[in-house]
Amino acid sequence: MIRLSDAIAAYSAVAKAPVATVDPGTSAASGTDFASMVKDAAQDAIGTAREAEDMSKAALAGKASLRDVVTAVNNAELTLETVVTVRDKVINAYNDIIKMPI
Repeated sequence: MIRLSDAIAAYSAVAKAPVATVDPGTSAASGTDFASMVKDAAQDAIGTAREAEDMSKAALAGKASLRDVVTAVNNAELTLETVVTVRDKVINAYNDIIKMPI
């Protein structure tokens, strides 16, 4: 079972990781492998959360409207719900594979 602290540590590690540049000629650039797809999705989710945080800060400073803040936070929430759903589906698929007879 995945613990919440492990998920938070993984999220934190990805958030602190520098954005890697990839040579366009490699398969990772086209996103054909599963690892790059997951990495791209995690980076997009982190970017959405950062945008929501930045919008909240801007609203506190009086530089953004409440509508913009609500939109950014809703986008971040939707992204997080999507990530959690995909994670749950991957874990369920893994558990199904583990239960298969050899």
